[in-house]
Amino acid sequence: MSESLSNRDAGLAAFDLSDEQHELRDAARRYFMDRLLPLQQRMDDEEWWPAEAFAELGEMGYCGLTVSAEYGGQDLDMVTAGVICEVMSEANHALALSWAAHDNLCLNNLYRNGNEEQRRRYLPDLCRGAKVGALGLTEPGAGSDALGSMATTARRDGENYLLNGRKLYITNGPVADVLLVYAKTSPDKGAKGISAFIVEKDFPGFEVAQKLDKMGFRGSTTAELLFDDCRVPAANLVGGADAGVAVVMSGLDLERAMVAPICVGMAARALDLALDYARQREQFGRPIADFQMVQAKLSEMYIRVETARTFTYRTLAACEGLEVGGGGRGELHKLTAAAIYYAAETCSQVVADAVQVFGGAGYMREMEVNRLYRAAKLMEIGAGTQEVRKIIIAQELLR
Repeated sequence: MSESLSNRDAGLAAFDLSDEQHELRDAARRYFMDRLLPLQQRMDDEEWWPAEAFAELGEMGYCGLTVSAEYGGQDLDMVTAGVICEVMSEANHALALSWAAHDNLCLNNLYRNGNEEQRRRYLPDLCRGAKVGALGLTEPGAGSDALGSMATTARRDGENYLLNGRKLYITNGPVADVLLVYAKTSPDKGAKGISAFIVEKDFPGFEVAQKLDKMGFRGSTTAELLFDDCRVPAANLVGGADAGVAVVMSGLDLERAMVAPICVGMAARALDLALDYARQREQFGRPIADFQMVQAKLSEMYIRVETARTFTYRTLAACEGLEVGGGGRGELHKLTAAAIYYAAETCSQVVADAVQVFGGAGYMREMEVNRLYRAAKLMEIGAGTQEVRKIIIAQELLR
C-alpha cells in the first residue's frame, strides 16, 4: 500500500514544478507585484514606457534567462523561464510582452544563432537590461505570409549590406537599441533567400517611422520601422547569407512556446480578480459568490487556466535542447502551434468571463480586468493568427 502511494506521489510530482522552481516563481511574483503592478495604469493611460524597468529587471536577474552565464545570462531552462514569464504577465502583461520580445525573440535568438563575436558584443548588455532588444519580421504586406511576401531587401555593398523596406507592428520598436531584422538577400529565391541581420538603432538609414496606438498592451510600445539604405556591417549577418529561414522558423516555434505563458498569466490574473470581486460584491443581500451561476463560471475559469498551464509547461519542456536550425516542421512545430492556440483561446474566454463577473464595473476603462480584456485579443492575432496555427497543426497531422 505504501509503495503504491509512493509511486502515485512520484507520478503527481512529475506534473508539477520542482521545489527550486516554486521558490523562483514565488520570489518573482512578489517582486513583480510590488514593482510592476503599480506601473499598469499609467502605461495604459499614456502608452508610457517605463525606461528604467528593463535595467531593474536585468539587475534582478530576470533578463537573459535562457542564456549561458558566460554571456551574462541565468542558465535557466525553458520551463523555468516560462514560469517567470507567466507571473510577470500576472503583474503587468504589457511589460511582459515587451520582455518576451526582448528576451526570447531577440536575445535568445542571437544566443542560439549568432557567432561568438556577435554573442560577446551584444548579449551582455541585453542580459543586463542596459539595452532593449526587438525582432523585425512583419511588414505592411507580409503578416501571416511573413516569409513569402517579405519585401524588405538587403544588398551587399563592400563590407556592408544596404537594407531597404519597412517593418510593421514591431514590439519594442520605438525603444529598441538592438534589432534582429529579416530581409531578402536573394529575392529570386523567395523564402529561401532571406537573411537575418543585427541592426543598431543608430545605424544610418534606420528610423522609427511612427509609434502605433493600440487597443491593448498599450504600455508595450509598438512601431513601424523604416530602412532607407540602412548601412549594416557584413559582420552583423546572422547565420550566413540566405540562411534566415532556419533562424526565423526555430525562432517562431520558441516564440509561440514563450507567448503561451503570457496568456496563462493574464488568465490567472483575471481569475484572481474575479474571485476577489465575487466575494466582495453583494446583490440581493449576499455576495454574488454565493450564487451557483457565478460559482459555475469561476469553476470553468479555473479548469481552463489549469489546463492551459499544464499544456504550456509540457510544450516548454519539449522545446528544451532544440538544435540550432531546428523547428519549423515536425512534432515541436505542431505542439507549439497547438499550445499557443489553446492558451490564447483560454485567455480570451477567461478574461471575458471575468468581465462578466464584474458586470458594469468590468466595462469601465480604468479597471484592471478591462485592461486584460482589451489586451487578450492580441494573443489570438500576434505570433501567427489562430487560423494559421490551425493550418500548422493540420499540415503536420497530415504530413
